Amino acid sequence: MTVLLLLDVDGPLNPWAARTPPPGYTRHEWRLTRRDSRHSWRLTRRDTRHALLNPAHGPALLALANRTGAELVWATSWEDLANRTIGPALGLPPLRVIGLRAYEGTPDWKYGAVGRFAAGRPLAWFDDDFSLFASARDRFLHRRRETTALISVDPATGITDTHLAAAEQALTYPR
Repeated sequence: MTVLLLLDVDGPLNPWAARTPPPGYTRHEWRLTRRDSRHSWRLTRRDTRHALLNPAHGPALLALANRTGAELVWATSWEDLANRTIGPALGLPPLRVIGLRAYEGTPDWKYGAVGRFAAGRPLAWFDDDFSLFASARDRFLHRRRETTALISVDPATGITDTHLAAAEQALTYPR
């Protein structure tokens, strides 16, 4: 059985709430094209996206996936744009993407799409927004029978070694 390691971008990989870049993070910027507009926000001719990224996260996530047999999957509103921007900056290969944009603003938030994608498979999920939709989160957890580790990441610090260890423990000993 394949286990899943789900990655959100903003918060876990891009500590958007940091006043200054945390140690090890550098600023990346990408100019977006009209092609990106179907996966992104409304674009102007000179629209760009930026993120603070820690290049150590790519190798650390790949090593974690290798040790646990997990499949890395994007669970972010960046959707496939993450494969063209964030992934290459971190040294990640193209990952499968859970389509989430259609669910923005709905009471189910990301949980419905993730629940359908991950049905029957254990998962660890890095995100910074688990507390925003408590009732949707609780319904999601109540329906899940597989190991489900929601690893909340502070959007001011991003993923730390403690988060990686929590994911490894959850995925190494699924119930």
